[in-house]
Amino acid sequence: MSNTDKELKNVNRRQFIKGTASVAVAGLSTSMFANTVNASTLQTDWQAVSQSKNDKKFWQKVQKQFVLDKRTTYMNVGTTGSMPKHVLAEFNDNNKTVAKYPWDMDGKFGSWPYVSDMVSDIASGFGADPHEIILSRNTTDGMCSIINGLHFEEGDVILTTHHEHVAATSPMNIIKQRFGVNIVEVQLPVYTGSEPVSEDHYVKAFADALNDNDNVRLIVFSHITYKTGTTLPAKRICALANQYAVPTLVDGAHTVGMFDLDFHDIDCDFYAGSGHKWQCGPGATGILYVRDNATRLDEYWNDRVNPLWLINSSLSHAGYLGTQLQMQYIGNDNYPAKQALADSCKMWDEIGRHRIEDRVLHLGALCKSLLAEALPNAKFFSPNVKGLMSGLTTFNPFGFESSELLTEFRDRLRNDYGYIIRTTDFRLYKDDTVETHALRISTHLFHDEEDVKGLVNAIQELYEYMS
Repeated sequence: MSNTDKELKNVNRRQFIKGTASVAVAGLSTSMFANTVNASTLQTDWQAVSQSKNDKKFWQKVQKQFVLDKRTTYMNVGTTGSMPKHVLAEFNDNNKTVAKYPWDMDGKFGSWPYVSDMVSDIASGFGADPHEIILSRNTTDGMCSIINGLHFEEGDVILTTHHEHVAATSPMNIIKQRFGVNIVEVQLPVYTGSEPVSEDHYVKAFADALNDNDNVRLIVFSHITYKTGTTLPAKRICALANQYAVPTLVDGAHTVGMFDLDFHDIDCDFYAGSGHKWQCGPGATGILYVRDNATRLDEYWNDRVNPLWLINSSLSHAGYLGTQLQMQYIGNDNYPAKQALADSCKMWDEIGRHRIEDRVLHLGALCKSLLAEALPNAKFFSPNVKGLMSGLTTFNPFGFESSELLTEFRDRLRNDYGYIIRTTDFRLYKDDTVETHALRISTHLFHDEEDVKGLVNAIQELYEYMS
């Protein structure tokens, strides 16, 4: 056997655990798990449930899949979600299996399945091929792997926006200092209710920046800005970038699990998303999309011998394995967590991602319209406009008041009324020296219209009391 064959065999042996309801190890009798939850009994035949013509009953069935504390109404999914019951049970089972059989390298209990099997199960749900999907740790992991892995040189320019998360701004700051890359912020239009915004405004902002800057090597932007909850026209921005032969890296922390995504249709080069937020997987899970082994990067960056260095990999030297396996393999990993993410993704696929997106946007639109009626003097920063809206609603009931008042409002809303939301802050304009402060609400598939109405009533009552 050649050294190459030995190395590949060794890699395959070390890529273990798919861990479905059978709890992973081939050849084990079910009696060995007599003290664990039979997770398969918790699963739901969503194809059958979907036949119901009663939409309300359907979403009530969905709500029952979550173990959220019923003493509160959790509306901060934009920070972290909640695993469905069967995903949580399988996650626990798989952790027990790994604890009991930590390293089955001699094959005594059969072969362990591979992470590649998990990817094959879920890739089509994101409009991607399996060789394009890496199960990462989170959005930050994906963003850092790409930004720090690209072969930047002094004088290169990255176009980004003034509403990016530290998952993007931190690695961009590193390459700015390390390689002398220029980071240029695009002034995003920010909805304040005083003037209309449209997709055209966002596309024009990027077009102007491309025309005003030479040597643009990358565009980095959020599909949904976590600051305001505005959805950017990602497909149109990527199409614009392709006209200029500039690759795109999209921060999709708030779209994976909220939107019905089709990465091929968006036509970005890289897309990094969270598994623990709207997708309701466990912590430290995410999805990284690398378009077609990054082959277009070779075309756009043809003056660089190796445009993308696989810095976050134990197999960066093994190019014959392919980009997906190289980037997926980082030594010992949390395989039960990755399987739990895959299981959550499969549940979303069975329900129907388009159906989930419609539900989330319906509740988000309802939240925005009811708040506007209840608080006519409030400032809203999330457009209630088709194509630009999301399941995030960002607003300030007091106009432009300070963060201290909003922090008190947030805490009293939870302590006195049981609704959990969060505060946020951002610059309205990129040259602002003072932050604008707001509250942020997340509406998701385990909420309903009554949750939204109850929240708005509580906000209105608390606002009148504190004003």
